[in-house]
Amino acid sequence: MSLALSPLDQRPRGEQAGRAQRARKAGASGTVRSIREKLGKGRRGPSFIERELLAQHAAQIRAASILLPAPVILAGFGLSIFTGPTTATIWTGVTLLAYLLLVVIGRGTRGERESGPDGTASIRPISARTFILGHFLVGLCWSYLAFLGCDACAPMRFEIFQFSVLVLVIAMTAMVSSTLRFVVPIAFAPLVVGLAVELAMSPDPIGTATKSVVIGAVPFFAFVAETLRRGAVAQVRHQAEKDELIGELERSRVLSDEARRRAEDANRAKSQFLATMSHELRTPLNAILGFSEMMQNEVFGPLGSPNYKDYLGDIHFSGKHLLGVINEILDLSRVEAGQYALNEEAVDLAYVARECMSTVRLRAETKRISLLLEAEDQLPLLWGDERALRQIVLNLLSNAVKFTQPNGEVVIRVGWTAGGGQYVCISDNGAGIPQDEIPTVLASFGQGSNAIKSAEQGTGLGLPIVQALVKLHDGQFELTSRLGRGTQAIAIFPHSRVLEVLPSFELA
Repeated sequence: MSLALSPLDQRPRGEQAGRAQRARKAGASGTVRSIREKLGKGRRGPSFIERELLAQHAAQIRAASILLPAPVILAGFGLSIFTGPTTATIWTGVTLLAYLLLVVIGRGTRGERESGPDGTASIRPISARTFILGHFLVGLCWSYLAFLGCDACAPMRFEIFQFSVLVLVIAMTAMVSSTLRFVVPIAFAPLVVGLAVELAMSPDPIGTATKSVVIGAVPFFAFVAETLRRGAVAQVRHQAEKDELIGELERSRVLSDEARRRAEDANRAKSQFLATMSHELRTPLNAILGFSEMMQNEVFGPLGSPNYKDYLGDIHFSGKHLLGVINEILDLSRVEAGQYALNEEAVDLAYVARECMSTVRLRAETKRISLLLEAEDQLPLLWGDERALRQIVLNLLSNAVKFTQPNGEVVIRVGWTAGGGQYVCISDNGAGIPQDEIPTVLASFGQGSNAIKSAEQGTGLGLPIVQALVKLHDGQFELTSRLGRGTQAIAIFPHSRVLEVLPSFELA
């Protein structure tokens, strides 16, 4: 009987995984693109700076809209004293209308500022010309004041009034419009031209002096406004660079989070795969070991040929080696997946080291390697998983014996650390590990050049498992080696893992 599969189930798993990966990449790219457009794109170009300065100018006009009529009203009041109410009222009304037009232009650009493509300061180019036109109309009104006369006034009184008002207005215009280029020279160009013509036609030295000061005030305050504008440009550019930096940091954070998530997914999938495969291999492997041992012991009768027993011995040895590799893979995958549960209890670290030394003693004696144990007296118990601690010491001891030449020496030290913790140190005088290969041997399935040349190659999982188990105990693992001088491996456990010994006391 055949089972019909849906078209979705018939797709190769590799194709589905590839589509999922492409979808994740597209999502990350879209996020990065939106952040870039929002925070950093095109923020240092001249067009952006001009738009931002123009927006600031509009904001200044709106902020000063309450104060702008004050000098007009005061000047109109003073003008009425010299020329009468009719002329003063007409001039004041026209000038206030010009200022009102300027304020309306400033308020009209508020909506355009908020609707820019990059989220800030987008104002159409025509708005700048409109502002210039508004300032020009205001300048015409003030220029008209300069050419009014007062025949009934005492000498120089009206001229001093005109001089004071015009200089004050030019300075005020320079302050308010400093972020918009050429406002002062354009707005007061009629004033300069008219006064220059009067200078050429008037022989009065006092009038010439006052008019010259007014004419000179225009370029002076234009220079002041340009200086203020350059400061505003520098500030806008600095803010734009800061926003770009924030955008780049945000982009890096998004990419980092995406890379970390992918790495975690890949690591989780790898650990799950290794655990599943190890379980699948362990079941038939245990059967092979059991049957090979039964046949080797001739439980159901003689085998017939002595060669069979040798072959069965090889099968049993290889099976035990493979089972050890599978167990190490399972341990490492459980640790990496966060599924390794510590069965914590009070453990004598020196006792664990002594038992592990007994376990590898036969192998060491075969290579004529001497084992020495140096343990400090009266060490308190350590709070930890005895099986994990035993595996840590046994893996380090096995590596030391494996890569130490015959007639060598392996020393095990157990004692206190300077911070009140405990340590176990295994050192040998073997071939050592090159410094550039230490990160390799600490990685999963990593092997150094000496291990590859050696006849006793391992799986490359011993040291990674040790490192992971020490970390589970809140400790540190250090590996130091010198080529041709030997290797030293230290597992350090913190003071928080050491059980305090309370003094004995008698009950009354």
